[in-house]
Amino acid sequence: MTTERLSFKEMCAKFEVTPRTLRYYEYIELLAPEKEGRARFYGPREVARMKLILRGRRFGFSLEEIRQWLLVYGKKGEKQQLGQWLTLADRQLVELERQRAELDVTIADLKALRATAVEEMTKLGEG
Repeated sequence: MTTERLSFKEMCAKFEVTPRTLRYYEYIELLAPEKEGRARFYGPREVARMKLILRGRRFGFSLEEIRQWLLVYGKKGEKQQLGQWLTLADRQLVELERQRAELDVTIADLKALRATAVEEMTKLGEG
């Protein structure tokens, strides 16, 4: 792994997040950059954590769930962390499947309503 460090600005650009977001992740202890005076630097560990944070957010996990999951590794090790991850993933998969089913129904309803509107427009055009 590289020992390259990213500045605060570079970290924001790399992950396409706002400075406010990056500061908040630090405030809630998801990230712990190295500090030199007022400057912050993000090494490989923080870059990897940021990737996990953003992936977790994309999957629908709360920041607190992500924070707790990341804490497990430091305290209990990789096996415990993977076990907790599986539990979270299983729960989230059920929720995402529920949301997808709900979206499928909504899309079908909207398509049906649109088709009805097209039929009505056709009738109005004929008259």
